[in-house]
Amino acid sequence: MERNPTTRGIAERLLAWFAAHARDLPWRRDRTPYRVWVAEVMLQQTRVETVIPYYDRFLQRFPTVEALVEASLEEVLKVWEGLGYYARARNLHAAARRVVVEYGGQLPPAYEALRELPGMGPYIAGAVASIAFGRPVVALDGNGRRVLARLFAVEGDPRRTAVRRRLEALARSLLPSDRPGPFNEALMELGATVCLPRAPRCDRCPLAGDCRARQAGAEAQYPTRAASRPVPHYQVAAAVLLREDGRVLVARRREEDFLGGLWEFPGGKQEDGETLRECLARELREELGIGVEVGERLLTLEHAYTHFRITLHAFRCALREGEPRCLECADLRWVLPAEMDALPMSVADRRIAQAVQMWTREGAIS
Repeated sequence: MERNPTTRGIAERLLAWFAAHARDLPWRRDRTPYRVWVAEVMLQQTRVETVIPYYDRFLQRFPTVEALVEASLEEVLKVWEGLGYYARARNLHAAARRVVVEYGGQLPPAYEALRELPGMGPYIAGAVASIAFGRPVVALDGNGRRVLARLFAVEGDPRRTAVRRRLEALARSLLPSDRPGPFNEALMELGATVCLPRAPRCDRCPLAGDCRARQAGAEAQYPTRAASRPVPHYQVAAAVLLREDGRVLVARRREEDFLGGLWEFPGGKQEDGETLRECLARELREELGIGVEVGERLLTLEHAYTHFRITLHAFRCALREGEPRCLECADLRWVLPAEMDALPMSVADRRIAQAVQMWTREGAIS
């Protein structure tokens, strides 16, 4: 697409600003395709400040795509623990196997080939293709979409397909074919540090003179967001099932389930008309085929996920009937409290594990 002088000027000003103001981030110091890929996967829906220590630890443990493939999914999830959105780690591991088998351990440079790999959506594939390989492909995250929505006063919610395509077309009209990676990064950087969702720093923006939203004094009105739906809130019960030898029962979620591959204290969501203790007894019958006596409540905690919130209640339980078997899980283990440190868990289950470890050390439960 041919660019007019005004559009070309926008790209040049943005790139000049980026050259002077880009943050010094670990993934910008060594732009091998593998490192760019890992960074972009981690940065999806996660703040830069949160990602940095995880990125450093991940690359220390898995410095190459071959090292990642040689590790088990459980090892990968353990290093990822706490970063959230665990499907990213599962897809990264699965995609690495494909890269080794199909491409000899080298990421393919073509956008279309990248899109065929697990977890490679349009944004990540575009980022890797442009930043690591210099391919003239746009990569628009939420920050970039916000910049363009304000710059061109684009009406509508960017989550809608038609609006998203309009913004992508505008990005393509700006994209310099000789510097696609720096341009994509610059657009994202501007949204992350200057063109903020609230209180944008227009006095620092290299594109303020071109911004239609700014000219109309309507920066805060863009991008348009549809009304959010109420966030569901669920009551969840979990079992701390102790054996006489001091071991605790934990279950591994099936990979296709929410938080797949992580270990948990078995239990589930409360249904209408049942108490939490009734809920837990039912869940353990359905998931593990056992009958339990649900005892004292040990811990209650709140936790928020992207689209829902939970109140998680952990109960001490005793086995009364049957032997646990996986009916709705991937694996089971009886583990000593100290051994739980080696298992990948969600933030909520890790808090229960830490409490159980403290109580057993203090002799509060046995």
